[in-house]
Amino acid sequence: MKYIDEFRDRQRCRLLCEKILRTATRRWTIMEVCGGQTHGLLKFGIEEALLERVELLHGPGCPVCVTSKSAIDRAIAMSFLPDVVVVSFGDMLRVPGDKISLLQAKALGGQIHTVYSPLDAVTLAAAQPNKRIVFFAVGFETTLPATAIAILQAASLELSNFFVLMSHVRVAPAMEYILEKDTTRIDGFLAAGHVTTVTGISDCQELAAKYKVPIVVTGFEPLDLLIGIEQCVRLLEANEHRVVNEYQRVVADAGNLQAQAVIKDAFEVDDQDWRGLGLVPRGGFSLKPVYQRFDASRLLPDWNHLSQSIQQDVTEIRREHDCRSGDVLTGSLKPKDCPLFGIKCTPQTPFGAPMVSSEGACAAYYQYSHFETNSGAANTSRSVL
Repeated sequence: MKYIDEFRDRQRCRLLCEKILRTATRRWTIMEVCGGQTHGLLKFGIEEALLERVELLHGPGCPVCVTSKSAIDRAIAMSFLPDVVVVSFGDMLRVPGDKISLLQAKALGGQIHTVYSPLDAVTLAAAQPNKRIVFFAVGFETTLPATAIAILQAASLELSNFFVLMSHVRVAPAMEYILEKDTTRIDGFLAAGHVTTVTGISDCQELAAKYKVPIVVTGFEPLDLLIGIEQCVRLLEANEHRVVNEYQRVVADAGNLQAQAVIKDAFEVDDQDWRGLGLVPRGGFSLKPVYQRFDASRLLPDWNHLSQSIQQDVTEIRREHDCRSGDVLTGSLKPKDCPLFGIKCTPQTPFGAPMVSSEGACAAYYQYSHFETNSGAANTSRSVL
């Protein structure tokens, strides 16, 4: 159990909490941009333990949550085309587009299957040459190499019925987007461990230098998170603006060079629409020209019209103007401060993407935070250090 038990040592965690509270001379605001870290901070009671001196904001760290409505609507529209099968990871199925989700589209007759890997989609395309297989490619840089490998394999097999609907996003530009906001209150960042495993820390170094914010790369266990926060607070107190890699057992400063090479082979950086943020400059990826034949977008030359035609008789899912998921994704609002949270919006009856996805900040708050609804019902499912 190495790297599990030792990073959940309750006494060491409590001592580190005390050290952070002693070190901070003011209340610092630190944002993590990783759904796994959000869950860890809440599950192990870290946010509550440090509340006096550290405010933790939860950024757009859930790739499912930031997948745009328009991308989901494209996937839905494609699923109704003749001989088209849209394949996706299971956690995308319940996330709503503008009107319906992939799961609802499937109930209405859309051809939608779930897969565990992009390579499963390639295998499906090879086995069913009479079907056009569209892989809905979502996620941060963490899952991008697998999509790249699928494209390269499809090319080597000379498949003409395999397509990719690209919705992969880049984390560093989203961090920059948030830092550029006039209302930002962020003093420092915890960088996503899994993303930097692939990318390395160079993007973070550029952000730290440009915006004068410390960034600490950290993992997901409670001691990982506390070490990251403690280091970030120390940098803030010393007015140092640099990157520290506190997750060296997993993250090399240069990242995964093989993964970077396959990404560079298949993709180029492009602007990308993020749910909750809007268009993020250089915030995603598109296929390189040599692989444009795999671009699923060309299957829908007039996709807006088709999508409206498909959905015109569909009863719209619950949408309320009071849903503040966009503010949650940018760290402008804590989930529990949304007027729908825990009352109308629950994991069983979600309104926004951060409650639909198990990685979302709203789902994490619902599962682990202590709160009372207007009806008096209380959730106390949390674990305090």
